[in-house]
Amino acid sequence: MTRPLRVAIVGAGPAGIYAADLLTKAEREFDVSIDLFERLPAPFGLVRYGVAPDHPRIKGIINALIKVLDRGDIRLFANVDYGTDITREELQEHYDAVIFSTGCFIDAKLDIPGIDLERSYGAADFVNWYDAHPDVPQTWPLDAERVAVIGNGNVALDVARVLAKQADDMRSTEIPDHVYEGLRRSQVTDVHVFGRRGPAQAKFTPLELRELGHVKDVDIIVYPEDFEFDEASMATIHSNNQVKQVTKTLTDFTLREPTGAPRRLHLHFLHAPVAVLGETEVTGLRTERQELDGSGGVTGTGEFTDWPMDAVYRAVGYFGTALPQLPFDDQRGVIPNHEGRVADSLRQADAAEAPFLPGVYATGWIKRGPVGLIGHTKGDALETITHLIEDHLAGDLPDPAEPGEDAIVELLRSKGVDFVDWEGYHLLEAAEKALGEPHGRERVKIATREAMLAEARRAVVPADGTVG
Repeated sequence: MTRPLRVAIVGAGPAGIYAADLLTKAEREFDVSIDLFERLPAPFGLVRYGVAPDHPRIKGIINALIKVLDRGDIRLFANVDYGTDITREELQEHYDAVIFSTGCFIDAKLDIPGIDLERSYGAADFVNWYDAHPDVPQTWPLDAERVAVIGNGNVALDVARVLAKQADDMRSTEIPDHVYEGLRRSQVTDVHVFGRRGPAQAKFTPLELRELGHVKDVDIIVYPEDFEFDEASMATIHSNNQVKQVTKTLTDFTLREPTGAPRRLHLHFLHAPVAVLGETEVTGLRTERQELDGSGGVTGTGEFTDWPMDAVYRAVGYFGTALPQLPFDDQRGVIPNHEGRVADSLRQADAAEAPFLPGVYATGWIKRGPVGLIGHTKGDALETITHLIEDHLAGDLPDPAEPGEDAIVELLRSKGVDFVDWEGYHLLEAAEKALGEPHGRERVKIATREAMLAEARRAVVPADGTVG
């Protein structure tokens, strides 16, 4: 009997799980056996650790991903760190193909003077804190009163909203006590979001923006002088329903009168940050006024404004991280590839005829960069899976030395890797739901790696999520 095609997927976020699901459902005349590897004790990537806790609708994507893994035809090996616990050579000894779907989870750089001052933060670090990432400290400095958020996308909006929102309004979400207490002690009074381009070029999604207008005890303040629409802007508004909804919501905000709320969230457009001010720590942000150029872009006017600020958060995008034993594009933050086939060097990337690493593939943000919404990774996965199947049928995949399903389990155990399987995740999930139940909350996140692993082992952990 012919053995199944063995595939390892490194990264158990949506991209990796979509790839696994599509491979199991693909039209084929051979069996497949798929193992997911994840460096954290729980899967789901940026859905678990990148989506704001007050967005349960987006968090609901996890329920769909759980259904995929609940089928039982895809194995999970969480708490396994690629490059430390297992190498590419070891994976290729056990699998016909390896797909890397490790995503992008660090902040993109913003190269302006003063960006490295104290109280200048990356949005990803703040998101990791309020999403209770197990590998980050449980404290966050929230003693700034005036805060600037640089960026005009949903992450910038999430960061600004969480900063401006009253802690008690977050109490019903999955945040653990240390996040609630940190937000409760926050001194913020004004949050300013700065975007380089105009309202019609903002990358907010309509729902996120509308929700902003319903935050209690927060005044939304916009500035009529920022509302410029050139010919390209109007064409986009008329042809793109999402842009039309965003600009309508923003325009509606201009009609609001301040209510005297204790906190204010300011939205600025056509202001390009050019420097963070201060000697050792942030004292302000300098922006240059921009004007629309008629084609959807902007140019500087030479008019500068210094805004007094106590802290700055940059939310200008995520960036990929280099992986051991793989080429990496330092400029784009991706693994060099052509339609998912990983090139054997950076020079060979993006060429259909390039030499490729046999049996090595990429999907998701680490394949194409951090652009698009979560659902867009399905298209990435389909493209990658299609090429993987083509290569298998053409006989281009290397034969693994140890293709048996038990061999990888034996390898990890021989190395002392404390991996979490799918049953272990369900134990963790049950523990988090049990923490939330007495308070009428769906769950409360367990915030340390040690406590997560303990729950996955059915260990008894104190209710505060710590281990003694």
